[in-house]
Amino acid sequence: MSSTSDKMAGKGNEIAGKLKQAAGDVTDNDRLRAEGSAQEVKGDAQQAKGKVKDAAKGFVDRV
Repeated sequence: MSSTSDKMAGKGNEIAGKLKQAAGDVTDNDRLRAEGSAQEVKGDAQQAKGKVKDAAKGFVDRV
């Protein structure tokens, strides 16, 4: 995946995770809240991966 793809997928997972957590709160569903939290963390990691790729590419371009 490219850095942009990683960041976009990460943002999508982050948003989906937040929505799942909200749905879990509304329905008092602990499993849904946990799934949402895990998906949000996954999204954060994907976005970080994209940022690292950007930084590495910038470094290589400067060298």
